Amino acid sequence: MRVIETGSLTLEPQTAAHAEEMFAVLGDPAIYEYENEPPPSPDWLRARFTKLESRRSPSGREQWLNWVIRLPSSELIGYVQATVHPDGRAAIAYEMSSAYWGRGLARKAVQVIISELVGRYRVRSLPSVLKRENLRSMRLLERLGFSLASPEQHAKHRVEPGELLMLREIERA
Repeated sequence: MRVIETGSLTLEPQTAAHAEEMFAVLGDPAIYEYENEPPPSPDWLRARFTKLESRRSPSGREQWLNWVIRLPSSELIGYVQATVHPDGRAAIAYEMSSAYWGRGLARKAVQVIISELVGRYRVRSLPSVLKRENLRSMRLLERLGFSLASPEQHAKHRVEPGELLMLREIERA
């Protein structure tokens, strides 16, 4: 993994050293309108980030790629992540402080990660699962070329009731 500079954002490989700053970001209650719940403590988050620093699943088959998102002011505002599977799929996810919603920053961060995944990791398929009610996230993914998966694809990916699977397939030149 590498640091990715975009001019308007810096994506840093996530490490345990980011736990304190990310705990503050992930404490934003607006994030959890559609998602799970905030981390219980900075220590819990530090332990989780330490585990993720391996960049591999316990089986070694998946790559875990996690970046924190910084503004030019150095403020940390969220994260983007991808689980890269050996078959060329990369499941993506993201969270950002609600103070920065509606500014195009999440779109920019996800767009940059998609380019990184396609260029460096040879990803050909990008699934993303979201809550049905999360229209903001659905619109973001649609703007990035994702579309709603078929019922068969929902079943194949074992999508939970109340969730949607959106997919983007990458054309190879």
